[in-house]
Amino acid sequence: MRIGFVVNDVHTEDAGYTTTRLAMQAHSMGHEAYLMGIGDFTYETDGSVAAHGRTCGGKSYRSLERFLADVQRPERDEIINIHDFDVVMLRSDPAVDATDQPWANNAGVAFGRLMVAGGVLVVNDPTSLAHALSKAYFQHFPEAVRPKTLISRDQERLQEFVKDLGGRAVLKPLQGSGGAGVFLVTKEEAPNLNQIIEAIARDGYVVAQEYLPEAAEGDVRMWLMNGEPLKVNGKYAAFRRRNDTSDMRSNVSAGGSVVEAKVTDTMLEIADIVRPKLVDDGMFLVGLDIVGDKLMEVNVFSPGGLGISQKLYEENFAEAVIGDLERKVGMRRHYPTGVTNKSLATL
Repeated sequence: MRIGFVVNDVHTEDAGYTTTRLAMQAHSMGHEAYLMGIGDFTYETDGSVAAHGRTCGGKSYRSLERFLADVQRPERDEIINIHDFDVVMLRSDPAVDATDQPWANNAGVAFGRLMVAGGVLVVNDPTSLAHALSKAYFQHFPEAVRPKTLISRDQERLQEFVKDLGGRAVLKPLQGSGGAGVFLVTKEEAPNLNQIIEAIARDGYVVAQEYLPEAAEGDVRMWLMNGEPLKVNGKYAAFRRRNDTSDMRSNVSAGGSVVEAKVTDTMLEIADIVRPKLVDDGMFLVGLDIVGDKLMEVNVFSPGGLGISQKLYEENFAEAVIGDLERKVGMRRHYPTGVTNKSLATL
């Protein structure tokens, strides 16, 4: 199987990223694994799509650092025909390019759709990813699992909403991830509410959400594959992120720590509720961020932390992911036409 991983930029990838782990796992299972940057594609005059791709060669690896170092070597750069791939994973993070390369996110989705047209299995489905480029996608999930939310640029309406919540709310930009630009507003910060709204609104819409007291204990990242909790040998790919500082964000990128997570019946019920939409949208691999009995975010682009789960539970979740892609490619060979990319992505 030839498998490609589309990232923001091959040169800025890190050995600790989930994408690196998935690529090395695919290589160790005997597949040709390539990393490609979101700006490395060319639509040729004959209608084909080519890209600068990098692979590691025929060596075996036990170290993610050595694997990535080999992939990033300049001599590994080669021009490849995307239509020669069996499967491509779109793993770029929209927040990374939002400021300096705003064109990148739409380009990644657009080229993903061209790959699908050429017969390549692309996960997560690029057509659905196009609708998920902002946090507004989150509002399409059932209200029962979402915190009370208002999305607006109207300062008075936002102030009224925060007041209705008792003066305590979370404000964040509609675009972005990783905890960037997130504010916890309390009665003490009320005099600064206008400035906070203005600061976020300069770059677009403001998302205001009710504050969940359980957030003081952090949140749980739980992985879903094909709409089902990712589980190996009875252990879930999940972990709790918490922050013991005054910073309300529990994201690891914002200084959070991680511990094992007890996957509760409530969490499994949330997964069950969101499953139909994720499956219908062709979302093969996603990360749910859960606080208490509410879903805070659905990460469909580049959920991270698979290595954290592996370390916590000593189970190879990456092997399960690549193994499932092998199964899908096998199905594609039996049904070269008639099964859509969106359907195959979560079969």
